[in-house]
Amino acid sequence: MSDKSRPGVAPSEGERIAKLLARAGVASRREVERMIADGRVAIDGEVLDTPATILPNLRGVTVDGKPVGKAEETRLFAFHKPSGLITAERDPKGRPTIYTALRNALPKNAGRVMPIGRLDLNTEGLLLLTNDGGLKRQMELPASEVPRTYRARAFGDVSQAQLEDLIEGVTIDGVRYGRIDANLERRTGRNQWIEMTITEGKNREVRRVLEYLGLKVNRLMRTAYGPFELGDLPRGQVVEIRKGDLDRFRSQLKKVGGK
Repeated sequence: MSDKSRPGVAPSEGERIAKLLARAGVASRREVERMIADGRVAIDGEVLDTPATILPNLRGVTVDGKPVGKAEETRLFAFHKPSGLITAERDPKGRPTIYTALRNALPKNAGRVMPIGRLDLNTEGLLLLTNDGGLKRQMELPASEVPRTYRARAFGDVSQAQLEDLIEGVTIDGVRYGRIDANLERRTGRNQWIEMTITEGKNREVRRVLEYLGLKVNRLMRTAYGPFELGDLPRGQVVEIRKGDLDRFRSQLKKVGGK
């Protein structure tokens, strides 16, 4: 489908509406496209039927009938996600979500924030949150090669040599997992503590790779995402990443993808 521009707006003078709405913190670009398909986005009262609309700004744009404000300054928060929470706004099964905990943990002026990547129900640790859908997408893309570090406690036996072989990547059930930097930290009985750094972040990647090695993961914690670390942040609490640290990271973030 070809791009559609608002009358009088040349494509070179604007950006796709999905990108503008993502930057304004409405949702990720992919989520915005779904919202458009569901008829939730309108321009000057006319329901939008394509995400390929080019606009110079968000003037006259509404989502669910509410005007969209101009893009806010990008903010990034670190949240220590406890085990037992779903990384979603709502769960059909009624299980508690991260937003249950975030209601009281986030600053009152945080506005709407979106998780960067996901942590499974039983995975705990560092979950980054942002109001910028563009930053969210860029940090999640495997091509950006943003490292994610995990500590896993797993039952069974594995050698450091087996873990070092993962540096070349591994194919499991037809799925290729790229470079994984894995180290055996310590043993406690039949349990092993293993640190793993990945850059692709495929669905359940750490668990699947360790299970492939014959281990059963009984605790999994993300300790870092890019240069941002969990540190001693208490479980269930949030801290905002300093603007200088965020700006420095964004200047170094690998530029991938297009509009």
